[in-house]
Amino acid sequence: MSSSRRSFLEQAAALSLVYGTDLLGGSQRALAQSMAGMKMGGPQKTTGKPLSQTIGVPRLHVLELPQFVDPLPVPEFIRPAGPHHSLTVTMREIHAKVHRDVPPTRMWSYGPEAIPPVIETRSGQPLQITWENHLPTDHFLPVDYSLHGSGKDVPQVRAVAHLHGAKVQSKYDGYPEDWYPVGQSRTCIYPMQQEAATLWFHDHAMGLNRLNTYAGMVGMLLVRDEKEDALHLPSGKYEVPLVLYDRNFLADGQLFYDTSGDEEHPWISEFFADGLLVNGKIKPYLEVEPRLYRFRVLNTANSRMYVLSLSDDATLTQIGSDQGLLPAPVQQQRVILAAAERADILIDFSKFAGKKLHLRTGATDMLQFRVGTHATSTANNTAPAALPPIVRIPESQAVQTRIIELHEYKDKFQQSMVMLLNRKHWHEPTTEKPKLNSTEIWEFVNLTEDTHPMHIHLVRFQVLDRRPFDQPELLINKKRNYIGDVEKPAPNEMGWKDVVQCPPSTVTRVIMKFEGYPGKYLYHCHILEHEANDMMRPFEVVA
Repeated sequence: MSSSRRSFLEQAAALSLVYGTDLLGGSQRALAQSMAGMKMGGPQKTTGKPLSQTIGVPRLHVLELPQFVDPLPVPEFIRPAGPHHSLTVTMREIHAKVHRDVPPTRMWSYGPEAIPPVIETRSGQPLQITWENHLPTDHFLPVDYSLHGSGKDVPQVRAVAHLHGAKVQSKYDGYPEDWYPVGQSRTCIYPMQQEAATLWFHDHAMGLNRLNTYAGMVGMLLVRDEKEDALHLPSGKYEVPLVLYDRNFLADGQLFYDTSGDEEHPWISEFFADGLLVNGKIKPYLEVEPRLYRFRVLNTANSRMYVLSLSDDATLTQIGSDQGLLPAPVQQQRVILAAAERADILIDFSKFAGKKLHLRTGATDMLQFRVGTHATSTANNTAPAALPPIVRIPESQAVQTRIIELHEYKDKFQQSMVMLLNRKHWHEPTTEKPKLNSTEIWEFVNLTEDTHPMHIHLVRFQVLDRRPFDQPELLINKKRNYIGDVEKPAPNEMGWKDVVQCPPSTVTRVIMKFEGYPGKYLYHCHILEHEANDMMRPFEVVA
C-alpha cells in the first residue's frame, strides 16, 4: 500500500473515532481516490425519513451498549451424509438475541440460529440440497412494489437460494426470477467440480433479496480438497467462521431498515448501520489459545465495505480469497472486503498470551480476542511458507473483450433513481452471450462515484488490472482517455475471484473461461440496493 493511501486510512480512522462510526467504505484504490474529492460509500450517505419516526418507536443507540459482553457464537459444521450427500435447509422465522441487553430480534434464517450451521463438503463430491420456504406470508421489512419483479401481483414473501461461487447448472443457480412462495421447496444439485473455497448462500429473489438478506438469510459453505489438506492448516476449534454484517435496531430490539420516506418508492440507494455484528452478535468476544488460528471471513452486508485490522499492529496473514487459496501467503496490516467478498486469514496469537486483541474496521472494534496463557494443542500450528501455484490466464487466450459500463442516474435533488449496466435494465434482451468453454475479458468502466463490487455467476475469474480514466471526457465526448498508469492487482487479489472491486473513474479488467454449463446466468453489483434497482443483467452461455 502506498504511503498516501495508508495516510488516508489513518485519517479516516481518526474521523471514525470522532463521529463514532465507520467511515471507511471503499477499497484501497477507492480510498486513495477519495482524497482527490471522489465520493466514498459510508454511513454519512443517508436518504429520506427514518421509518422509526413514522411508527413512533425510538431507535436503539447501539453505540451506547456495553462492549464484549457476549461470547462469539461459533456455528457448528455439518457434513451431508448418505449415498446422495443430501440435506434439507429450512428457511424460517426465528427470534435471537443480538446482545445481552437487547430483547430478542425477529429474523429470518436458514437454520435455528442467526447464523446457520456451516455446510462442509468435498471437491468432486456432488451435493444435493432441498431448500424449503417456511417463512411467514407477510414481510416485516418495507417492500418496494415499484421495483422490477416486485409488484403487488406476486406473493409478498418469496425466496430462492443462490450458492454464491458455485459452478452449477442454470436451473440450480438461484436465478432471480426462479423464486417460489411460502410452502414450496426447491431441490438443487451442486456438482462441486471446483477447488477448495469459501462459498456462501443467500437469497436472490427478484425485488426482495436486499430485504431477505437483511432479515438474516445468509450462510456459509466450505469446499475441501487434497491440496488444502496437504497444508495442514488449523482445523476443528481452531478454524472459525466469521460472518460480518451491519444492522440498525429499534429500542424494542427489532430490525430497522431505512426508507426514502416515499411510501410508493421506499427504495434507498445504499444502507449503512451503526450496529456491527459478527456471527449474529454485536461486538462479541472469543476466547482463543496462544497459537495459530484460521478465520474464514465473509462480508454479507448489504452495502458496507470492511477495512479489517488488528489492534497492537498485529499481522493478518491472508492465504485465500473468494474462490480458494492464493498463490502465496500475504502478510498485511489491513484486509479490505467489499460486499460478498471472502478472506481466508491466519492469526498467530502466540505472542499475545494473557492479552486482549481486537478485530476492527477502521477505528471501530468489532470482535475481542481474549488470549489464554497456554495452548492445549500444537497440531497444525505452523503457517505454510508456500501455497500451491496458480497459473495465470494469458490475455492472448481471450476471444472477445466486452465493455460493461456502470451508470447511475439521479433526480434534480441528486437522489439516486436507478443504476444500470450498459444503460440497460434487467428485463431488456440479453446482450452478453459468451460461448461455452471460451475465454473472455470483461472491462468494467465505472462512470459513477462509488466503488462497486461486481459479481459474475457461474465463473471464477482473475483480476488483470485497473486504470483511471477521464470520466467527463468519456461521458461528453465518448473518448476513453487514461489519466494514470496501469495498476496491477494487489497480492491478495492474485487468486481466483468471483467478486471484484471496481473503483470510480476506473476501468477494471477481469479474464475468465466460461466452462461448466450452457444456460442463463447473471452479473451484478453486490451492493444489494444497487442490484435491486437495476444494476443487474442476464447473460447466456451458448453451446
